[in-house]
Amino acid sequence: MSATAAADADASPGAVATSPRAPLGINTPAALAAAALLGGGALAIGGTVSPRQAWLYLLGGALGLVLYHAAFGFTSAWRVFVSDRRGEGLRAQMLMLAIAVLLFFPALAAGSLFGQPVTGLVQPVGVSVAFGAFIFGIGMQLGGGCASGTLYTVGGGSTRMLLTLAAFIAGSAIGAAHLHWWAALPHLPPVSLVKSWGVLPALLASLAVFAAIAALTVVLERRRHGALAARPAPPRHGLARFLRGPWPILAGAVALAILNFVTLALSGRPWGITSAFALWGSKIAALIGFEPAGWPYFAAPAARAALEGSVFRDVTSVMDFGIVLGALLAAALAGRFAPVWRVPLRSAVAAVAGGLLLGYGARLAYGCNIGAYFSGIASGSLHGWLWLVAAFAGNVLGTRLRPAFGLEVERTPRLTGC
Repeated sequence: MSATAAADADASPGAVATSPRAPLGINTPAALAAAALLGGGALAIGGTVSPRQAWLYLLGGALGLVLYHAAFGFTSAWRVFVSDRRGEGLRAQMLMLAIAVLLFFPALAAGSLFGQPVTGLVQPVGVSVAFGAFIFGIGMQLGGGCASGTLYTVGGGSTRMLLTLAAFIAGSAIGAAHLHWWAALPHLPPVSLVKSWGVLPALLASLAVFAAIAALTVVLERRRHGALAARPAPPRHGLARFLRGPWPILAGAVALAILNFVTLALSGRPWGITSAFALWGSKIAALIGFEPAGWPYFAAPAARAALEGSVFRDVTSVMDFGIVLGALLAAALAGRFAPVWRVPLRSAVAAVAGGLLLGYGARLAYGCNIGAYFSGIASGSLHGWLWLVAAFAGNVLGTRLRPAFGLEVERTPRLTGC
């Protein structure tokens, strides 16, 4: 099965799961191209922007490699739990969040990390977040991926996800233009559990909820199936498995939590993805005659500077570029990068509709599955918990809508994770 078939398995009506993966040869040209772009890009960014920005670019590459090799996604994990109560993906997410709060909460309470001032992603809690997360959840199932899933499957060779990404960027720009209206709707001010409760109570409460969610998935999965699903034996072992995958999903959870913490240390704030999409879409809008500089979204000096400056000076943008290239490197090492330019019409329509919902929803909700859910909860932000509830509800509806677009609702998680 080609890389694109695997990456598009979520989107193609007749695709089959790749379980277990058969050992394939390394795609040397693609691997060398990805490595050259990562290395050369880091040197260029280090020389023109700063060494720290170069490290963030390479950190994005590491995130992309982890996401691909561990097939760590949110969309498929939630879908198979909704459709068949298989909960391994959700349990991996709870482990990731547990490690993250253990790392983040003390640093955020201290206000600095290794001498670097740090702040969490703490946002208002209200109608905008609830509605944005809900439509983002629908978009996840129609588009075939979340924010991180879209980037790493594009890097892995998914042609369908290019449609989702393009619509994602457009939806993000539209959401940026409208955000001031949504932000004026009823809401609470930003609530930080770390500041409101203190580090230890916030930690204990968060860990208790993670444990309860994980336990619930175990109970429901065993009630439906009698036992938890067993993972197939990996086709590689030792160093070969480390370099070429596939990795255990729990290893991906641990790695993502640690790399998000490294992001906090390097950039002063947690990992995010979709603010870059809004920036790119707004820059494109300016080129075709719109005036995003007049939108309230870009009123703050830092936002205006990002709109007027190079995308390589934007932390989120360079990390997003790195994610795509890191996933490309991983796909090439796994021997699964082989794009095929063929997308069924109904699937393409779903990709575009899903991408628009993803982009618009992410802006209204102040982030995506990474910026609002993962990093929001890791920051102790109450809006991250509201995002989780509303987005999961959206995923339930989105899962029900998939067959109308010829999209499969599978019973076991895909190794693509999207």
